[in-house]
Amino acid sequence: MRESIGFVGLGMMGSGMAANLLKHGYPLKGLVHRNRKTLENLASLGASEAASVAELTTGSDIVFFCVTGAKEVEDLVYKKDGVLDNCRTGFILVDCSTSDPTLSRRIAADLGVRGAHFVDAPVTRAPKDAEAGRLNSLVGAEQNIYQKIEPILSCYSEQIVHFGPPGAGHSAKLINNFISCGYTALIAEGLSMCFKAGVDGQALYRVMSSGGADSGVLRKMVPPLLQGDYTGHKFTLQNACKDVSYFKDFVVGFGFESYLVDSLLATYQSAVEAGLGEKMMASLLELHGESPPLK
Repeated sequence: MRESIGFVGLGMMGSGMAANLLKHGYPLKGLVHRNRKTLENLASLGASEAASVAELTTGSDIVFFCVTGAKEVEDLVYKKDGVLDNCRTGFILVDCSTSDPTLSRRIAADLGVRGAHFVDAPVTRAPKDAEAGRLNSLVGAEQNIYQKIEPILSCYSEQIVHFGPPGAGHSAKLINNFISCGYTALIAEGLSMCFKAGVDGQALYRVMSSGGADSGVLRKMVPPLLQGDYTGHKFTLQNACKDVSYFKDFVVGFGFESYLVDSLLATYQSAVEAGLGEKMMASLLELHGESPPLK
């Protein structure tokens, strides 16, 4: 019999992940905080609803989180009648959020006292990849728990990489997102200057995408942008700001001197302060007041 799964965080990424778990035959129960529509859609695949974190934890073998960040994760685990109060021997918590590795290690230790287990398994790629079962999962887990959870992660993942013990997956994800957010900021500022100087954006994109300036960020963000669509890179600026701030705390904890993180964080903070936080990444161009000339 397949493990019963609880899921918290049925947003752009979580909804596709949960749908794939259901399609692979895992019984799934979701917890709704704001938007009920996603759970109602998943109900057609067999999902049910839990009324509380306590009900979700006691009624599931494995609970997945795919929430905004460390604050939400910490609250779900440590609040009264949360996960920690209701877990049991053999229970597994899988955190797919982008979170703080220090918090992940603390949760792993506290769950371990109760005979339960923690896995950090943040994901990369886009909502459409979540729906298609083509995400990348970056995993931190003890080896025996990784072996148990890997077939479940494969329901929505094209690539699964085990980086080490709990906390290792979130460490890898922060580095990945720092680099990705850096690409985005460079592209946005460069293209803003491109439009201001009257350089042909389509021609520049052809050159960039076939040379050293090429990247996944470039390819998903720029072609739609040149047509006036700022949503090609489906990640909000406020989430980027959060992730870069986590990275800053991460490097400080290691005594590492970053020459870039303060400038990058200031860029995303400026976007949030300008009211762009809920917009997608290409809207960084709006900080410079530039937009592509549309034919």
